[in-house]
Amino acid sequence: MAQKQSYKVGIVGVTGAVGQELLALLAGRNFPVGELRPLASARSAGRKIAFGGEDWTVREAVPGAFEGLDFAIFSAGGGISLALAPEAARRGCTVIDNSSAFRMDAAVPLVVPEINAGALGAHRGIIANPNCSTAIALMGLHPLHREFGLRRFFAATYQAVSGTGAAAMHELETQVRQWVDGRTLERSVYPHPIAFNLIPHVDAFLDTGYTKEEMKMVNESRKILELPALRATTTCVRVPVFRAHSIAINAEFERPVDLARARAAIAGFSGAELCDDPANALYPMPLCYTRREKCGVGRLRVDTALDNGLSLWVSGDQLWKGAALNAIQIAEALIA
Repeated sequence: MAQKQSYKVGIVGVTGAVGQELLALLAGRNFPVGELRPLASARSAGRKIAFGGEDWTVREAVPGAFEGLDFAIFSAGGGISLALAPEAARRGCTVIDNSSAFRMDAAVPLVVPEINAGALGAHRGIIANPNCSTAIALMGLHPLHREFGLRRFFAATYQAVSGTGAAAMHELETQVRQWVDGRTLERSVYPHPIAFNLIPHVDAFLDTGYTKEEMKMVNESRKILELPALRATTTCVRVPVFRAHSIAINAEFERPVDLARARAAIAGFSGAELCDDPANALYPMPLCYTRREKCGVGRLRVDTALDNGLSLWVSGDQLWKGAALNAIQIAEALIA
């Protein structure tokens, strides 16, 4: 992409949780936005969005709304992306899509800039953002893969309710207040109460017994790391945390592992921060990695069950590195 002084940027789903984070990050990172085009459903059209000292009017997301845009970041669900992303690309707009609609499309790059920014050169107008838990897990796994050669991994996620959206965050807060008051916990977002509970059910179940969320991590990791034979298994769990996902990972490598080299690999990776001093109670936690650009990696130890194995723990803000931040980093890489 030829570099310009400023860019016309559309955000589809601007009124949602990720849309709001996109606005904050575009401003905070001084992305050169010359024109903001907020796009949403017809019921939100006409609303005003404050950005860059101006009020911008929300427009309905229809094909013609993408005319003249340089970038369109989609955060409105797979159905909207399937319907409108190709229309935007046909109009010369580069689409960065946060949904799962195009991630496994062989013609669409699936990109985490710290890992495979080189894949951006092959894009045909649409670039996919990985699933939130995939992006966060790979902030720990990728530098270790470069050092030792990843063979397989087992993961259990601890996913915050903000991954479901604002309504889920409200439901958790409401249920906590109801519990304190001794009232019945009312639910509408999840099939069970989330307050003081764990729900091993993220996304829809498949015939295999895995959920779609669990298979996203397996399949997306293979594509991003360019390891089609990578073996992995995941259990995804929703936990009563407002923001930032955590993931416990047991990984096996091709070459013998060394803890000092593993820690150095994490510390030297641009997407991660080494937080690994258990003797002083220092390890990554959601509260510490909310609204942080880097993901925290800690609890590194030689795995007792796997050959050439390491156990590790990763925490990261799924609204940032798992969605909005990664999308903006893709745009920044394209214009660099």
